[in-house]
Amino acid sequence: MNKKLKNKSLTKILGKPSILCLTAYTVPIAKLVDKYADIILVGDSVGPVIYGLKSTRDVTLEMMILHARSVVKNTKNSFVVVDMPFGTYEKSKREALKNAKKIISLTGANAVKLEGGEKLHKTIQYLTNNKIKVMGHLGMLPQSNFGKPKVYGKKQSEKNQIFKDISLLEKAGVFAVVIECTLKSLVDQLVKFSELPLIGIGASSTCKGQIVVTEDILGMTEFDSKFTKKYFDFFELTQKSLKKFTNDVNTKKYPSKKQCY
Repeated sequence: MNKKLKNKSLTKILGKPSILCLTAYTVPIAKLVDKYADIILVGDSVGPVIYGLKSTRDVTLEMMILHARSVVKNTKNSFVVVDMPFGTYEKSKREALKNAKKIISLTGANAVKLEGGEKLHKTIQYLTNNKIKVMGHLGMLPQSNFGKPKVYGKKQSEKNQIFKDISLLEKAGVFAVVIECTLKSLVDQLVKFSELPLIGIGASSTCKGQIVVTEDILGMTEFDSKFTKKYFDFFELTQKSLKKFTNDVNTKKYPSKKQCY
């Protein structure tokens, strides 16, 4: 077994009063968030955030493996979960298992995440039966939704479905479920209904934990939504450094003797 897997205690993480989840796709961000996060998600949001893709559906398995390997190699404290990209798990449970095993074996990550409930619970059950740790994802599903976030739970049919979904995911053996962009009142009911740890993003503070795209809260992206809160203005502050560097080059202050061999 990969040493990375041995060094993670999922039971200890899930037993905490609150769970902090952050995304990471690159070495600098991975090293930074590893000091704070209980769970690091190598999300398919890497597509829009790093590559400028319009949809997470354009992310490939190879991209996820490349970024996940980098994150795992440069972290030591966090439990690492990797998104299974669109098209790698929907066709059949055997294909899902093959790709999940490929992700785990080639990256050393601890678990995978799949989007969906009732339609996927048999596939997820197949993965967990084969000793693959799985995190679920309900509510607004980015791989199925295009454009701006669409609030989930306004329709009665959606409210009924999410209770069914979470019950099926619990039986399938997921260790936690991300609830995205879902009505707070509905999420509050889910928290009371299910024993699964719920990880919110645009959901409710009553969730066991919260997850955000790290670049969003650092002000490194132009993504804007009701549930996004910027704690740092990356562009404003880095522009000051870049202007100073530009001036130093133009005035021959850089490189100085200290920067030369």
